[in-house]
Amino acid sequence: MNILVINSGSSSLKYRLIEMPKQRTLIKGHIDSIGQDRCVFKFNINGKKHERKILVKDHLEAVMIALKSLKKERVIKSYNEIAAVGHRVVHGGEYYKEPTIIDDKVIENIKKLSELAPLHNPPNLSGILACQKILPHTKQVAVFDTAFHQTIPDYAFMYGIPYEFYSKYGIRKYGFHGTSHKYLSQQAAKILGREQNKTITCHLGNGSSITAIKNGKSIDTTMGFTPLDGLMMGTRPGMMDPEIPIFLMKKKHYTLEQIEEILNNHSGILGITNSTKDMRDIWVMVKKGDEKAELVLEMLAYKISFYIGGYTMSLNGLDCVVFSGGIGENAWYVRERVLKKLTYLGIKFDKEYNKKNEVIISTDDSKVKVLVIPTNEELEIAKEVQQLI
Repeated sequence: MNILVINSGSSSLKYRLIEMPKQRTLIKGHIDSIGQDRCVFKFNINGKKHERKILVKDHLEAVMIALKSLKKERVIKSYNEIAAVGHRVVHGGEYYKEPTIIDDKVIENIKKLSELAPLHNPPNLSGILACQKILPHTKQVAVFDTAFHQTIPDYAFMYGIPYEFYSKYGIRKYGFHGTSHKYLSQQAAKILGREQNKTITCHLGNGSSITAIKNGKSIDTTMGFTPLDGLMMGTRPGMMDPEIPIFLMKKKHYTLEQIEEILNNHSGILGITNSTKDMRDIWVMVKKGDEKAELVLEMLAYKISFYIGGYTMSLNGLDCVVFSGGIGENAWYVRERVLKKLTYLGIKFDKEYNKKNEVIISTDDSKVKVLVIPTNEELEIAKEVQQLI
């Protein structure tokens, strides 16, 4: 069966048609900067890349373009060949622990949860409504980023604030990147050769999170009530004193909207360097002796190793560490700095394998296996949709 996977962002639409159970990608595409003059449409078929500028006014039109490409490029003859559409939805709250067939109730809950994920759930919903309109007879399935983390125990997801904030407003740790962490843990289990294991997965990119996974289940993760928490990221600060925004609003007379903008779009790596959020740029700057770029690397390595150490305690041991995401898969110099801080765990790694981004970068006598695995959220969504329908 063919599963169409849709990942609808605030100004972009990613899609992939996957033949299951062969797990074969028939076409994948990306429409970026929807509603803007610089909008670009990229797609890839059998390794051949195509790109052109295009004017796309909204997500409905983006979905139409994506679907038309399936027939225009002769990937399928009819939309009836699409068995189901799997939608990535960032926030499912406590409503959803599994992939779910989309109906009016699910749509209403996604709308409700937009208050908790204002940057993500509305565009996710736009993609769903567009697909419903164009493919009214095709099953639509929501796969939630938060679902994998619903196994985190209450003592790990609760905050030390009045309990009524949880009971009335749902304020707790939810965690994100769940689809990626689930996929990575499954791939690690295959390499380890056993389902029963203690693994820490590091999804490191413009958005970053680390998850402690015991026997395939999430028991803690770094992102919290929102994706701002945990590690320092491209434009997000990560863990910080909650009094800081309050202090700034009092001292500098920033508005609530300005603080939100700063924390979401002007902090993290970009905030420290004041010039870039791209790790490739950071590495070039480090080699030129830039002090702020060096600080970024040390801050990242410190926090990543800090969480790995803490989650090893949560797991009461450690079998495997997985690096993934744009930084985790490619920035060997970040991995090297992290792993050098973890020798007390019995971790040993091969410097050459690490520089080559090999799958296994730990040595044979390392007490903990260290892996570099490219994430594949689209494939994981397709697998979950297939199992559901």
